This record gives sequence, structure tokens and C-alpha cells, in this order.
Amino acid sequence: MTIKTNQSKPKPNKTPLYHGKRQLSLGRRIYYFFGSPLLKLLIKLLTSTYKIEVIDQNNVITSLINDDKVYAPCYWHQHTLVCLTAVSMWLKKGFRGGFVVSPSVDGEVPAKIAKSWGATVIRGSAVRTGATAMRDIHKAMKNGVSIVTAADGPLGPQYQFKSGVALMAKLSSAPIVPLSCAANRSWSLKRWDQFMIPKPFTRVILSVGEPYEIPKNLTLNELEEHRSRIEDSMNKLMNETTEVARNEK
Repeated sequence: MTIKTNQSKPKPNKTPLYHGKRQLSLGRRIYYFFGSPLLKLLIKLLTSTYKIEVIDQNNVITSLINDDKVYAPCYWHQHTLVCLTAVSMWLKKGFRGGFVVSPSVDGEVPAKIAKSWGATVIRGSAVRTGATAMRDIHKAMKNGVSIVTAADGPLGPQYQFKSGVALMAKLSSAPIVPLSCAANRSWSLKRWDQFMIPKPFTRVILSVGEPYEIPKNLTLNELEEHRSRIEDSMNKLMNETTEVARNEK
């Protein structure tokens, strides 16, 4: 007896490819559609109450806005709110900046907000799309886009400058620009970065450090030495900024 079996060809996967672990469901699409403008509005209302004092002894902000040269502005993840508020203002004045945003669904709102500022957005992750993200970053910087990064993000350890950021700056010959901030009064979230949210109507100090250029022809061991120096420089700038804010109470 001959038994016939139905050996059908496997059906092609029609699910759209996505770099993140979760798919963008209809519910999430609705959430992000309404959540993005609302979050942007809340941030704008809060930050508009800040009295921001900028310390920029080397006139770096002017260079960021007016120079054709690319830079690599960096800040600690704890200071994201204030530093990105400052960057959004520079973008309106002509700064050609960009951000690397998580390719997962959690990056949808930040990506939309960054694009609304006029920034270039690269969807990538050091964990899932490291090589692809680095390629896209290098391409953007060759086209004159300065990539802004949280140097200890996205998951820490806190206040440790990531080697990938140093490598990015080296490959693109982009001077690293340290950014730091402090506030008289603020909330700190209970998470790895102790995310800082200055309270309404508080005085905020934003410091812009001296650009640090990494020589292009370095070995990995030599790159580590420069990474360590930049980390020390950023922590020093943070401590100095905190002291200024403390003395202005």
C-alpha cells in the first residue's frame, strides 16, 4: 500500500523584520502616536521653567553650530534630560546633530522626538546591531553629522566611558565634547543611572568642556589610555559643575 503525504512548501514569513525583540502591535502604534506629542509637550513645559546658566569657556557651542567639522558631544546618562534640551536648542540654530536610538519598540518615542528637533536618527544597538550601527554612524559623520551620545549608556556601568564611543570618535576624527549639568533642586530616579530631573523653576548649570581629539592611528591599547583620560575629564567636569550649583543655592 502506498501512503501519500501532503508535503507542502513552508510558507514565507510575512511578519515585517524588526531589530527589536517585540513587534509593534496596533495597541503600541496607537500608544506611540499619542504618547510622543504628549511626552514632548510635558518635557517642553518642564524645561521651559528652568533657569539655565551655561559655562562654555572655550566657545565650543559656537563651533558646534557654525563649523563644518563634525564633533562627538558626550554626557553621562544621568544628565540626559538637560543635555538633550540644550542640544535641541543648538539644532534649531544650525547644529547638524544625530542620535543613535534603540531599534526596539522602546525607541519609537525617542526617535520621533529627535526627528521633530531636526536631528538625524540612527536606529541601532551595541548589543544587537553593533557592526551595522557603527557603519551607519560612520557614514552619517562622513556626511557632516555630529553624533551625540550618552557615553555610559544605555545600561551602564554609571560614569564609565564606553570604548565604542571612543572608537567612533577616533574613526571619524571627531573631537569629543564633554557635557555635564547640575541643578539646585532635582529628583533622582532609583535606577542604575540615577536619572536626574531638575525640579520646576530651579537653576540649572550646563557645562561644556574642552574638546578632546583622539589621534586616528592608535592601537587598541593606546585607545584605552585615551578612553580613560576622557572618562576622568568628564567626571572632573561633573564634579566642578556640581560644586558651582551647590555654591549658587
